[in-house]
Amino acid sequence: MDTKPLVGIIMGSDSDLGVMQKATDVFKEFDISYEVKILSAHRTPEQHGEYSKTAASRGLKVIIAAAGGAAHLPGVTAANTVLPVIGVPIYSKSLNGMDSLLSIVQMPSGVPVATVAIDGAKNAAILAIQIIATGDIDIQKKLVDYKKKMAEESMNKNKSIIA
Repeated sequence: MDTKPLVGIIMGSDSDLGVMQKATDVFKEFDISYEVKILSAHRTPEQHGEYSKTAASRGLKVIIAAAGGAAHLPGVTAANTVLPVIGVPIYSKSLNGMDSLLSIVQMPSGVPVATVAIDGAKNAAILAIQIIATGDIDIQKKLVDYKKKMAEESMNKNKSIIA
């Protein structure tokens, strides 16, 4: 794995680590370098702002930001960087993650955040890889192989159907 991170994975709390593990697993499978940081838009706004503002100059290509509740982290990140930001709404007990989903997806014009499903860290990682692959033929080939494997696994399930 390349040592210089291409993807930043940030979250407001370590309670989100379990969900975001699905993203790191995908990056490991694709041999894509990443970094993981706990950076709260509310508790550590200065550190988060510095991270977001310097991400592109440090070589990151995409930031995945996970957030629950009011879910400001992805939007604040997008406001402070030119990089694509992918928001992962985190499931919450009070509103089943709908609060997070709606907070992330309802960004104002000019500050886009690509948003995946509630707890959709795996899709966030795959989307980040697809973004990076637009400029990397080797990663494109890995994506083609990944999708072929996924299709084969899906079709193989037909063998276990009893009619």
